[in-house]
Amino acid sequence: MRILLTGGAGYVGSACLRWLIKHGHEPVAFDNLSEGNPPAVPDDRLIVGDILDTDPLAQAMRDSGAEAVMHFAALALVSDSINEPDRYWQNNLMGTRSVLEAMRQAEVNRILFSSTCATYAFGAEMPITEETPQKPQTPYGTTKLAAENIIRDYARAFGFGCTLLRYFNASGADPDGQFGEDHTHETHLIPLILQAAVGRRDKVTLYGTDWPTPDGTCVRDFVHTDDLAQAHQLAIEALQPGEDRLYNIGTGVGTTVMQVLKACEKAAGRPIPHELADRRPGDPATLVASSARIRHELGWDPQYTDINKTVATAWKWHNANPDGYAKDPVQN
Repeated sequence: MRILLTGGAGYVGSACLRWLIKHGHEPVAFDNLSEGNPPAVPDDRLIVGDILDTDPLAQAMRDSGAEAVMHFAALALVSDSINEPDRYWQNNLMGTRSVLEAMRQAEVNRILFSSTCATYAFGAEMPITEETPQKPQTPYGTTKLAAENIIRDYARAFGFGCTLLRYFNASGADPDGQFGEDHTHETHLIPLILQAAVGRRDKVTLYGTDWPTPDGTCVRDFVHTDDLAQAHQLAIEALQPGEDRLYNIGTGVGTTVMQVLKACEKAAGRPIPHELADRRPGDPATLVASSARIRHELGWDPQYTDINKTVATAWKWHNANPDGYAKDPVQN
Protein backbone atom coordinates (compact mmCIF):
# COMPACT_ATOMS: atom_id res chain seq x y z
CA MET A 1 0.00 0.00 0.00
CA ARG A 2 1.17 3.55 -0.76
CA ILE A 3 0.80 5.60 2.44
CA LEU A 4 1.54 9.25 3.23
CA LEU A 5 2.60 9.90 6.82
CA THR A 6 2.13 13.46 8.11
CA GLY A 7 4.78 14.08 10.74
CA GLY A 8 6.58 11.10 9.27
CA ALA A 9 10.04 12.36 10.26
CA GLY A 10 9.09 12.50 13.94
CA TYR A 11 9.84 9.93 16.59
CA VAL A 12 6.77 7.69 16.22
CA GLY A 13 6.04 8.61 12.60
CA SER A 14 9.50 7.67 11.37
CA ALA A 15 9.48 4.43 13.40
CA CYS A 16 6.21 3.49 11.69
CA LEU A 17 7.58 4.50 8.28
CA ARG A 18 10.64 2.26 8.68
CA TRP A 19 8.45 -0.60 9.91
CA LEU A 20 6.10 -0.23 6.92
CA ILE A 21 9.05 -0.39 4.51
CA LYS A 22 10.23 -3.61 6.15
CA HIS A 23 6.75 -5.09 5.78
CA GLY A 24 6.26 -4.43 2.09
CA HIS A 25 4.50 -1.07 1.99
CA GLU A 26 5.50 2.16 0.18
CA PRO A 27 5.33 5.01 2.71
CA VAL A 28 6.46 8.63 2.32
CA ALA A 29 6.86 11.24 5.06
CA PHE A 30 5.39 14.76 4.90
CA ASP A 31 6.95 16.88 7.65
CA ASN A 32 7.77 20.54 8.35
CA LEU A 33 10.82 19.42 10.40
CA SER A 34 9.88 21.54 13.44
CA GLU A 35 10.50 18.38 15.48
CA GLY A 36 11.28 15.82 12.81
CA ASN A 37 14.71 14.39 12.07
CA PRO A 38 15.58 13.92 8.36
CA PRO A 39 18.16 11.17 9.12
CA ALA A 40 15.33 9.09 10.59
CA VAL A 41 13.64 8.85 7.16
CA PRO A 42 15.50 6.47 4.81
CA ASP A 43 15.51 6.13 1.04
CA ASP A 44 14.68 9.73 0.01
CA ARG A 45 11.13 9.35 1.28
CA LEU A 46 10.84 12.82 2.86
CA ILE A 47 8.64 15.64 1.50
CA VAL A 48 9.14 18.90 3.42
CA GLY A 49 5.91 20.80 3.92
CA ASP A 50 3.37 22.00 6.48
CA ILE A 51 0.01 20.33 7.02
CA LEU A 52 -1.66 23.75 7.20
CA ASP A 53 -0.78 24.28 3.51
CA THR A 54 -3.64 22.24 2.06
CA ASP A 55 -2.91 22.45 -1.66
CA PRO A 56 0.77 21.36 -1.50
CA LEU A 57 -0.25 18.57 0.87
CA ALA A 58 -2.91 17.37 -1.58
CA GLN A 59 -0.34 17.50 -4.38
CA ALA A 60 2.05 15.40 -2.30
CA MET A 61 -0.73 12.83 -1.87
CA ARG A 62 -1.34 12.77 -5.61
CA ASP A 63 2.37 12.65 -6.51
CA SER A 64 2.99 9.75 -4.13
CA GLY A 65 -0.11 7.88 -5.26
CA ALA A 66 -1.25 7.69 -1.66
CA GLU A 67 -4.02 5.21 -0.92
CA ALA A 68 -4.13 6.07 2.78
CA VAL A 69 -2.90 8.68 5.25
CA MET A 70 -1.38 8.16 8.68
CA HIS A 71 -1.71 11.47 10.53
CA PHE A 72 0.99 11.94 13.17
CA ALA A 73 1.71 15.67 12.82
CA ALA A 74 0.77 17.53 16.01
CA LEU A 75 2.07 19.72 18.78
CA ALA A 76 2.35 17.44 21.78
CA LEU A 77 3.85 19.17 24.83
CA VAL A 78 1.29 19.26 27.65
CA SER A 79 2.92 22.17 29.50
CA ASP A 80 3.22 24.25 26.33
CA SER A 81 -0.42 23.62 25.51
CA ILE A 82 -1.45 25.12 28.85
CA ASN A 83 0.53 28.29 28.15
CA GLU A 84 -0.11 28.53 24.39
CA PRO A 85 -3.52 26.99 23.65
CA ASP A 86 -3.89 29.08 20.48
CA ARG A 87 -0.96 27.31 18.81
CA TYR A 88 -2.39 23.91 19.76
CA TRP A 89 -5.85 24.64 18.40
CA GLN A 90 -4.37 25.99 15.18
CA ASN A 91 -2.04 23.07 14.53
CA ASN A 92 -3.86 20.12 16.05
CA LEU A 93 -7.41 20.95 14.96
CA MET A 94 -7.05 23.21 11.93
CA GLY A 95 -4.06 21.18 10.76
CA THR A 96 -6.20 18.05 10.92
CA ARG A 97 -8.98 19.78 8.98
CA SER A 98 -6.40 20.70 6.33
CA VAL A 99 -5.29 17.06 6.10
CA LEU A 100 -8.90 15.99 5.59
CA GLU A 101 -9.49 18.64 2.92
CA ALA A 102 -6.29 17.55 1.14
CA MET A 103 -7.57 13.96 1.22
CA ARG A 104 -10.79 15.12 -0.44
CA GLN A 105 -8.83 16.93 -3.16
CA ALA A 106 -6.56 13.94 -3.77
CA GLU A 107 -9.38 11.38 -3.46
CA VAL A 108 -7.75 9.47 -0.60
CA ASN A 109 -10.36 7.76 1.55
CA ARG A 110 -8.58 6.09 4.47
CA ILE A 111 -6.98 7.78 7.49
CA LEU A 112 -5.26 6.45 10.60
CA PHE A 113 -5.02 9.05 13.38
CA SER A 114 -2.38 9.26 16.09
CA SER A 115 -4.46 10.16 19.14
CA THR A 116 -3.65 9.95 22.83
CA CYS A 117 -4.67 8.68 26.24
CA ALA A 118 -4.67 12.38 27.27
CA THR A 119 -8.26 12.54 25.95
CA TYR A 120 -9.47 10.35 28.84
CA ALA A 121 -10.69 11.59 32.22
CA PHE A 122 -8.19 11.82 35.06
CA GLY A 123 -8.90 9.42 37.89
CA ALA A 124 -10.64 6.92 35.60
CA GLU A 125 -10.78 3.28 36.61
CA MET A 126 -7.73 1.34 35.45
CA PRO A 127 -7.03 -0.13 33.02
CA ILE A 128 -8.49 2.39 30.60
CA THR A 129 -10.70 0.92 27.88
CA GLU A 130 -12.05 2.54 24.74
CA GLU A 131 -15.33 3.10 26.63
CA THR A 132 -13.69 5.08 29.44
CA PRO A 133 -15.19 8.61 29.50
CA GLN A 134 -13.24 11.25 27.61
CA LYS A 135 -12.73 14.40 29.64
CA PRO A 136 -9.32 15.86 28.79
CA GLN A 137 -7.74 18.13 31.39
CA THR A 138 -5.23 19.99 29.17
CA PRO A 139 -5.45 21.89 25.87
CA TYR A 140 -3.28 19.19 24.29
CA GLY A 141 -5.85 16.52 25.16
CA THR A 142 -8.77 18.77 24.25
CA THR A 143 -7.35 19.53 20.80
CA LYS A 144 -6.65 15.87 20.11
CA LEU A 145 -10.22 14.96 21.07
CA ALA A 146 -11.48 17.73 18.77
CA ALA A 147 -9.32 16.26 15.98
CA GLU A 148 -10.88 12.84 16.61
CA ASN A 149 -14.33 14.38 16.26
CA ILE A 150 -13.65 16.26 13.03
CA ILE A 151 -12.12 13.12 11.50
CA ARG A 152 -15.26 11.17 12.35
CA ASP A 153 -17.47 13.94 10.97
CA TYR A 154 -15.57 13.95 7.65
CA ALA A 155 -15.60 10.16 7.56
CA ARG A 156 -19.39 10.07 7.91
CA ALA A 157 -19.94 12.85 5.39
CA PHE A 158 -17.51 11.72 2.69
CA GLY A 159 -17.24 7.95 3.11
CA PHE A 160 -13.74 7.86 4.56
CA GLY A 161 -12.52 4.91 6.57
CA CYS A 162 -10.98 6.13 9.83
CA THR A 163 -9.13 4.46 12.67
CA LEU A 164 -8.25 6.32 15.86
CA LEU A 165 -5.29 4.97 17.83
CA ARG A 166 -5.03 6.30 21.38
CA TYR A 167 -1.41 5.86 22.43
CA PHE A 168 -0.09 5.57 25.90
CA ASN A 169 3.64 6.35 26.46
CA ALA A 170 5.65 5.76 23.27
CA SER A 171 9.15 4.60 24.17
CA GLY A 172 12.27 2.72 23.12
CA ALA A 173 14.37 2.75 19.95
CA ASP A 174 14.94 0.56 16.92
CA PRO A 175 16.45 -2.70 18.24
CA ASP A 176 19.37 -2.47 15.79
CA GLY A 177 20.43 0.78 17.45
CA GLN A 178 20.29 2.80 14.23
CA PHE A 179 17.40 5.14 15.09
CA GLY A 180 16.16 6.54 18.40
CA GLU A 181 14.29 9.31 20.19
CA ASP A 182 15.55 12.88 19.95
CA HIS A 183 13.19 15.86 20.17
CA THR A 184 14.24 19.49 19.93
CA HIS A 185 12.29 20.09 23.14
CA GLU A 186 12.54 16.80 24.98
CA THR A 187 9.84 16.00 27.54
CA HIS A 188 9.70 12.20 27.48
CA LEU A 189 10.98 10.46 30.57
CA ILE A 190 13.29 7.78 29.15
CA PRO A 191 15.32 10.03 26.81
CA LEU A 192 15.57 12.69 29.53
CA ILE A 193 17.08 10.15 31.92
CA LEU A 194 19.41 8.72 29.29
CA GLN A 195 20.58 12.17 28.20
CA ALA A 196 21.67 12.68 31.81
CA ALA A 197 23.40 9.29 31.68
CA VAL A 198 25.52 10.28 28.66
CA GLY A 199 26.25 13.79 29.92
CA ARG A 200 24.02 15.63 27.50
CA ARG A 201 22.27 17.28 30.44
CA ASP A 202 23.43 17.73 34.04
CA LYS A 203 20.57 15.80 35.63
CA VAL A 204 16.97 14.76 35.17
CA THR A 205 14.09 16.06 37.29
CA LEU A 206 11.43 13.60 38.49
CA TYR A 207 8.15 15.31 39.29
CA GLY A 208 5.97 14.16 42.16
CA THR A 209 6.85 11.73 44.93
CA ASP A 210 3.58 11.73 46.89
CA TRP A 211 1.21 10.10 44.41
CA PRO A 212 -0.98 7.18 45.62
CA THR A 213 1.26 4.65 43.86
CA PRO A 214 3.64 1.91 45.09
CA ASP A 215 6.64 4.26 45.43
CA GLY A 216 4.95 7.67 45.27
CA THR A 217 5.89 8.40 41.65
CA CYS A 218 3.53 8.41 38.65
CA VAL A 219 2.60 5.14 36.93
CA ARG A 220 2.61 4.98 33.15
CA ASP A 221 2.17 2.38 30.40
CA PHE A 222 5.29 2.40 28.19
CA VAL A 223 4.70 0.98 24.70
CA HIS A 224 7.67 0.36 22.41
CA THR A 225 7.73 2.03 19.00
CA ASP A 226 8.09 -1.34 17.25
CA ASP A 227 4.86 -2.46 18.92
CA LEU A 228 3.20 0.84 17.99
CA ALA A 229 4.36 0.36 14.41
CA GLN A 230 2.97 -3.17 14.32
CA ALA A 231 -0.38 -1.79 15.49
CA HIS A 232 -0.35 0.80 12.69
CA GLN A 233 0.44 -1.81 10.07
CA LEU A 234 -2.36 -4.10 11.22
CA ALA A 235 -4.83 -1.22 11.50
CA ILE A 236 -4.19 0.27 8.05
CA GLU A 237 -4.28 -3.14 6.38
CA ALA A 238 -7.67 -3.88 7.99
CA LEU A 239 -9.30 -0.49 7.37
CA GLN A 240 -11.87 -0.15 4.61
CA PRO A 241 -13.66 2.99 3.35
CA GLY A 242 -16.73 3.73 5.45
CA GLU A 243 -15.42 2.01 8.59
CA ASP A 244 -14.91 3.76 11.94
CA ARG A 245 -12.49 1.96 14.28
CA LEU A 246 -10.96 2.86 17.64
CA TYR A 247 -8.16 1.19 19.59
CA ASN A 248 -6.06 1.85 22.67
CA ILE A 249 -2.36 1.09 22.20
CA GLY A 250 -0.61 0.17 25.45
CA THR A 251 0.91 -2.88 27.07
CA GLY A 252 -1.41 -3.06 30.06
CA VAL A 253 1.66 -3.00 32.34
CA GLY A 254 2.08 -0.04 34.69
CA THR A 255 5.59 1.15 35.53
CA THR A 256 6.47 3.89 38.02
CA VAL A 257 8.80 6.74 37.19
CA MET A 258 11.25 5.46 39.79
CA GLN A 259 11.20 1.99 38.21
CA VAL A 260 12.05 3.59 34.86
CA LEU A 261 15.00 5.38 36.48
CA LYS A 262 16.23 2.09 37.95
CA ALA A 263 15.88 0.36 34.56
CA CYS A 264 17.92 3.14 32.94
CA GLU A 265 20.61 2.86 35.61
CA LYS A 266 20.71 -0.90 35.07
CA ALA A 267 21.12 -0.44 31.30
CA ALA A 268 23.82 2.22 31.73
CA GLY A 269 25.58 0.32 34.49
CA ARG A 270 25.88 3.36 36.75
CA PRO A 271 23.85 5.83 38.83
CA ILE A 272 22.20 8.64 36.86
CA PRO A 273 22.08 12.18 38.30
CA HIS A 274 18.54 13.16 39.23
CA GLU A 275 16.52 15.39 41.51
CA LEU A 276 13.01 15.14 42.94
CA ALA A 277 10.50 17.95 42.54
CA ASP A 278 6.85 18.76 43.21
CA ARG A 279 4.06 17.53 40.98
CA ARG A 280 3.45 19.26 37.65
CA PRO A 281 0.01 20.56 36.62
CA GLY A 282 -1.69 18.25 34.13
CA ASP A 283 -0.16 14.98 35.40
CA PRO A 284 -2.52 12.18 36.49
CA ALA A 285 -1.25 9.62 39.02
CA THR A 286 -1.79 6.52 36.89
CA LEU A 287 -2.39 5.77 33.20
CA VAL A 288 -2.54 2.12 32.12
CA ALA A 289 -4.25 0.80 29.00
CA SER A 290 -6.46 -2.08 28.19
CA SER A 291 -5.55 -3.14 24.65
CA ALA A 292 -7.90 -6.13 24.60
CA ARG A 293 -9.85 -4.82 21.60
CA ILE A 294 -6.91 -4.52 19.16
CA ARG A 295 -5.45 -7.79 20.40
CA HIS A 296 -8.75 -9.57 19.73
CA GLU A 297 -9.80 -7.84 16.49
CA LEU A 298 -6.44 -7.41 14.74
CA GLY A 299 -4.17 -9.92 16.50
CA TRP A 300 -1.81 -7.25 17.86
CA ASP A 301 0.94 -8.93 19.87
CA PRO A 302 3.32 -6.50 21.64
CA GLN A 303 6.82 -7.87 22.19
CA TYR A 304 8.05 -5.28 24.72
CA THR A 305 6.15 -5.62 27.99
CA ASP A 306 9.23 -5.55 30.26
CA ILE A 307 10.51 -2.02 30.90
CA ASN A 308 14.08 -3.31 31.11
CA LYS A 309 13.85 -4.66 27.56
CA THR A 310 12.39 -1.40 26.26
CA VAL A 311 14.98 0.75 28.02
CA ALA A 312 17.80 -1.46 26.73
CA THR A 313 16.91 -0.52 23.14
CA ALA A 314 16.80 3.18 24.04
CA TRP A 315 20.15 2.99 25.84
CA LYS A 316 21.77 1.26 22.88
CA TRP A 317 20.93 4.25 20.69
CA HIS A 318 21.67 7.01 23.21
CA ASN A 319 24.99 5.42 24.18
CA ALA A 320 26.04 5.26 20.51
CA ASN A 321 24.63 8.74 19.72
CA PRO A 322 25.24 10.91 22.81
CA ASP A 323 24.55 14.07 20.78
CA GLY A 324 21.39 12.65 19.24
CA TYR A 325 20.83 13.58 15.62
CA ALA A 326 23.55 16.28 15.89
CA LYS A 327 21.16 19.07 16.84
CA ASP A 328 22.05 22.09 18.93
CA PRO A 329 23.20 21.21 22.48
CA VAL A 330 20.50 20.65 25.05
CA GLN A 331 19.94 23.57 27.41
CA ASN A 332 20.02 22.29 30.97
